[in-house]
Amino acid sequence: MRRFTHFLALCALTLVAACGQDSSPKPEAAQGGPALWQVSRGTMKGWLFGTIHVLPKGVAWETPTISEAMAQADRLVLEAADLQDEQKTLALFEQMGRSPGLPPLDQRVPEEDQAALVKAVADGGTSTQMLSGYESWAAAMLLSAASQQALKVSQDDGVEPVLIAAFKKAGKPIGGLETVERQFAAFDTLPDSAQAKLLVQTVRETKDMKALFDRILTAWRKGDMEAIAKEDQNGEQPDPVVEEAVLVARNRDWVKAIAPMTGRPFIAVGAGHLTGRENLIELLKAKGFTVTRVQ
Repeated sequence: MRRFTHFLALCALTLVAACGQDSSPKPEAAQGGPALWQVSRGTMKGWLFGTIHVLPKGVAWETPTISEAMAQADRLVLEAADLQDEQKTLALFEQMGRSPGLPPLDQRVPEEDQAALVKAVADGGTSTQMLSGYESWAAAMLLSAASQQALKVSQDDGVEPVLIAAFKKAGKPIGGLETVERQFAAFDTLPDSAQAKLLVQTVRETKDMKALFDRILTAWRKGDMEAIAKEDQNGEQPDPVVEEAVLVARNRDWVKAIAPMTGRPFIAVGAGHLTGRENLIELLKAKGFTVTRVQ
């Protein structure tokens, strides 16, 4: 899951690649539905929902339990509320992701991964020349986003736009646990060596991304967090430095943001933050929150 978690994180942060559309009929909702927890402490009694940021068109995931929780909630809390501001996101990405004098992209990838790089770039409709202007973390993001082409998934069809539309229609406020700048900074402040490993790992994962995404999507729609967690044991393990910055440190910051909350927030974050080392659920429990699975 850690390798797929990185893919989820990258796709969540990137609005810079065109994504294919799937015109297949709308599927039936999976039995059980995605995992949902009730979270309470003191005067706060809210919900925690694990999302997938990019989906094929027409995936049915909203169950009566989720709908009821959304109706009872007094606000929506996303990873970053300003992520939907595409102009701001792109400007920040360009500002933080580019540096002068960078080596060509193919020089940052080992010889044994060159074929995978060429295929990933071609499948995504981009070029190594274009990507070479970006730091390795940003090039990895763009390459991951370009891979959405082959998967026929889109952020527009992900969970967050549905949640945002529903809460806006209900006239309820929408907030975030962090800013887009903080999300990009998690990658931008990585040492060069960690950025290089992230880029290489992203290239390698493009080879079996569809099968991996399909497995995770099936497990997510069923609410099978155990199956999602088992992906931790599959494939190449991430650089601990990347995992600390992109997942664990952000989870710790999110707990600090959740701690003073009151009322009935509906908190929606990527499902990858709810499994593994120092996941958000474990950290909330350690701070005295009662976290109860309700779906």
